[in-house]
Amino acid sequence: MQSARRCPGRRVVAKQLKSPTLSATELCDASLRRIEKTKSLNAFITVTSEIAQKQAKESDERHSKGKRKGELDGIPIAVKDNFCTEGVLTSCGSHMLSNFVPPYSATVVSRLHDAGTVMVGKCNLDEFAMGSGTVDSIYGPTKNIWGSDIPFELLNSIHKKGGESSSTLNVKQGVLEEDWHIAGGSSGGSAVAVATGSCFAALGSDTGGSTRNPAAYCGVVGLKPSYGLVSRHGLIPLVNSMDVPGIIARTVEDVTLVLNAIAGPDDHDSTTIKRPHKKISLEETVNLRGLRIGIPKEYQNSLMSQEMIEVWKYAASILNEGGATVTEVSLPHTSSSIACYSVLNQCEVASNMARYDGLRFGIRGKDTSSTEQLYAETRSTGFNDVVRSRILSGNYFLLKRNYEKYFVKALKVRRLIKRDFDNIWNNNIDILLTPTTLSQAPRLSEFRQHDNQTQCVTQDYCTQPANMAGIPAICLPIRLSADGLPLSLQLMAPMYEESVMMKTALWLQQAVNFPQISLKI
Repeated sequence: MQSARRCPGRRVVAKQLKSPTLSATELCDASLRRIEKTKSLNAFITVTSEIAQKQAKESDERHSKGKRKGELDGIPIAVKDNFCTEGVLTSCGSHMLSNFVPPYSATVVSRLHDAGTVMVGKCNLDEFAMGSGTVDSIYGPTKNIWGSDIPFELLNSIHKKGGESSSTLNVKQGVLEEDWHIAGGSSGGSAVAVATGSCFAALGSDTGGSTRNPAAYCGVVGLKPSYGLVSRHGLIPLVNSMDVPGIIARTVEDVTLVLNAIAGPDDHDSTTIKRPHKKISLEETVNLRGLRIGIPKEYQNSLMSQEMIEVWKYAASILNEGGATVTEVSLPHTSSSIACYSVLNQCEVASNMARYDGLRFGIRGKDTSSTEQLYAETRSTGFNDVVRSRILSGNYFLLKRNYEKYFVKALKVRRLIKRDFDNIWNNNIDILLTPTTLSQAPRLSEFRQHDNQTQCVTQDYCTQPANMAGIPAICLPIRLSADGLPLSLQLMAPMYEESVMMKTALWLQQAVNFPQISLKI
């Protein structure tokens, strides 16, 4: 990197890697040093130093021979610890998988490896990705860099032509040791790793907002692709019908580059699309003329902060000034979506967690007096209260006497939610603009005032409808709150219309010019 504290953009680094200015090994070493300097934030469960250095050396050899694999060759990335990585611990932040070392890698991990990336580590998460704060991992919580005691400055004008500006913005810093701002979840480790510059991009997973929520709180870009665009093979499942691999990076361009590397059909995942992925190309100049953007009125609820409402209005106004047609629309079943999501989530969790029986996967209990006792001890010691409660709730909903009342009814409501989105697209709306979260990142003390389930119901209000409908969504930071914390919005588009969504996001990114963190350590 240019210096120990500066973190140039991926494009700048990619150009330097083509020349003798910078080697992949030097870039890898800089990333590993950054991880060490920010370890108090607890973004990583496993730092894969040896693997990273080996991959960086291989990248340097390819560069020297003129056999560079592409723009990602030599670029440091991180992976959420619920993606299988061959020969590397994959724990899901749980005691249940604290000894699990997969014999294979997830398809998305393999494709990033094939693109020449350098994997610097596995990132922290809520246990089995069940949470919205990254506070329920057996490895401890992940802390947000915003408002932390790690000194940084904000570089302005990073998205304008001509590169980075040296102007800086002042941000309130310093936090009580035990009352930091949460990173969001469940992909909080991935978001913090990107926000601190420990890597240039990271994989997350997104079932109800688990990529977009932490990206919003950490001031970075988070993408949830369309269901089926990216393979789930090797992603340890939470809710099969909603899980998608997500991408977190500092810019829309970097997210798009990673998407192009990992998207497309996969014989190991029957839910992926069958046609080859057409790579998305982002022009430097995006024209919004003719674009129709909808503002769903139901997304504003009583818990949304006034600052978030004002940011939403601000973004709508600049998109309108930029040439888009912005209009209010209705998604009438939005208020039912979170309850429907909660039922389906817990039903599928109960089904997926049944595989952890002490025989096939995970740790094994010591009481082998009977199969039932082995199952009971394994699960009581292997899972935390959050996971066990979701299993119990899911099994309750799936009881014969409750199946129609809860599970089947939730499926019917989900169909109505999807129909709401279809009606919007059929009425000449191209993009939806909504908040990602209801407020800035709360402090831990605020977050702990409610239990995990209540927090997820609150935190996922704006994000989970996209998972219910299978549509793509991207979150990006818009501006800072009065407390100096990121406030972010999301764009949604019809299924497999990532191209128009990414181009709109790029335009918005350039228009708002959100500053980038540069560490002072």
